[in-house]
Amino acid sequence: MTKEAFILELRDRLAGISKEAIDSRIEFYSEMIDDAMEEGLSEEEAVSKVGSIDEVVEKILEETPLRNIVKEKTKNTRKPRGWEIVLLIVGFPLWFPLLLVAGILALVAYLLIWIFVLVVYIVFIACAAGSIAGIILAIINVAGGNPVAGGLYIGCAIAGAGLAILMYYASICITKLVIKVTKKSLLGVKRSFVGGKKNE
Repeated sequence: MTKEAFILELRDRLAGISKEAIDSRIEFYSEMIDDAMEEGLSEEEAVSKVGSIDEVVEKILEETPLRNIVKEKTKNTRKPRGWEIVLLIVGFPLWFPLLLVAGILALVAYLLIWIFVLVVYIVFIACAAGSIAGIILAIINVAGGNPVAGGLYIGCAIAGAGLAILMYYASICITKLVIKVTKKSLLGVKRSFVGGKKNE
């Protein structure tokens, strides 16, 4: 891909963010390509070194706050016609509660996911605390002349420690997964506001 084709496609794919932001990003990637060409790379090699259009667009969208994208999108919309305003007012009792319920359901779903993550951390802490308590009770029972109960508590402590280790790794994996899904979802929302179509 040539530099000119890369810049044109990038500009098209970023339609929806502010002109100043697009110009700034275009200038940045244009300079990056020029620098790579000055180091001896061909134009196509310099463009491929920057990354694919999809990667560049995704990186730019990740760095651009959602409020800026929404602000730009609403700024560029046409003024509603009279009949559209009347339809919005008349339909308000129907569309507003539905929109509100959809927003609340999305928020509740997101909170439930994080509550699940919190529960996994709580189970990890409970298992670790149970393991420590089992060791303490084992020591007390052995010192008190009851080695059978002490052995039972040691077994429980070992089982609790094993479960705590398992829950620790599970909680880290689940947290990373939820963060990744959250970022991807936010990126999808941003992408829905931004103009150009993704090339298949």
